[in-house]
Amino acid sequence: MRLGDVGHTWEVRCTTHGARVRKGVSSRQPDVTIGTDSQTWARLRAGELSGIEAFSQRKLYARGNLDLAIAFEGLFRLPNGRPPLLRVHDVHVGRTRVSTLTMGRGHTPVLLLHGLGGTKHSFFDTLAALSPDYRVHAMDLPGFGSSSKPATAGYDAPYFARSVLGAMDELGIERAHVVGNSMGGRVAIEMGLTAPDRVRSLGLLCAAVAWIKRGFHPIVRLLRPEFGLLPHRFGRDTVARQFLGLFSDRDQIDPSVADVVVDEFQRIYGSAGARIAFLAAARNVSRPAVRPQRLLSPAGAAHAAQPVHLVLERPARAGRLPAPRRALAARGPADRARRMRARTAGRAPGADQRAPTALLRRRRCAGRVGNRRRGGLGVTWI
Repeated sequence: MRLGDVGHTWEVRCTTHGARVRKGVSSRQPDVTIGTDSQTWARLRAGELSGIEAFSQRKLYARGNLDLAIAFEGLFRLPNGRPPLLRVHDVHVGRTRVSTLTMGRGHTPVLLLHGLGGTKHSFFDTLAALSPDYRVHAMDLPGFGSSSKPATAGYDAPYFARSVLGAMDELGIERAHVVGNSMGGRVAIEMGLTAPDRVRSLGLLCAAVAWIKRGFHPIVRLLRPEFGLLPHRFGRDTVARQFLGLFSDRDQIDPSVADVVVDEFQRIYGSAGARIAFLAAARNVSRPAVRPQRLLSPAGAAHAAQPVHLVLERPARAGRLPAPRRALAARGPADRARRMRARTAGRAPGADQRAPTALLRRRRCAGRVGNRRRGGLGVTWI
């Protein structure tokens, strides 16, 4: 534990019986290093803010095993016997263990689902933004992070969706807002298709849409999960380049966030089970889980039960969830029917006539999502 402004370091050894603290650093490599300033540390100990909030404000950093860094905060009693502001805990779905980070002062539940190769820690800033108003649960999908990594699991969208729904059952969550990034967005779509009564709304952050083949699709299909049994790893620079290459504006990515993501990927990918899950999920995430459907008719669009909100280009905008009912209420049935007719023609009203073909395909596919079942999810583009 390092307090930079006072220039002191402490070694803390935690066991099931207590903690032993001594000043200085031993020769033993620490499992995790936490750095902050003395004022922030005092506020953490007083329960005035959580470590996630301190990280989001860039007043705290952690290197090493991030689960241990988060769990460390929950080891100490807060004044007046208050519970910790956050906790990392295991949710057991059958024989599968789903590692979950839970925090937030609100009552309405929100689930955060990470992308391929990511973990719940990729949502630190989003957790901090949502926690004042919601009860937020960021999950490591099976095969990733600190969750179980069964070698024979399917690692496709239906498997992940069933796992998340099972975790909701164990947590006593009847319905929740579901926010998914990339592969997590594909899982969120699957949840909306198969269990719309459990989903309040979908926040899809660059979701991996199942009906579109990517440029690397043929290469990914050649990767066999069994290759994960062979010990191998990617260099830190390679992982960092791949991560930063996901963004059109790299200047928007805080270096401390990049360090967290890259460190976690390298640490977890060292496990054979994690490598198998990564390769299997990479093959399966682009596989269509539903047969092509007819587009919604104007009448069907007018009676769609609930919208899917496709929002948020940058994490800073992820702090507020849209109100689903108001989004549709702002448009009358005639307007919704007009917009749907325009989409079936290949473009939305006011769209650039030169819009990329891929974008138009996504819009047509969106109609198929809404037509999955009668009274299913509708689609609102905002």
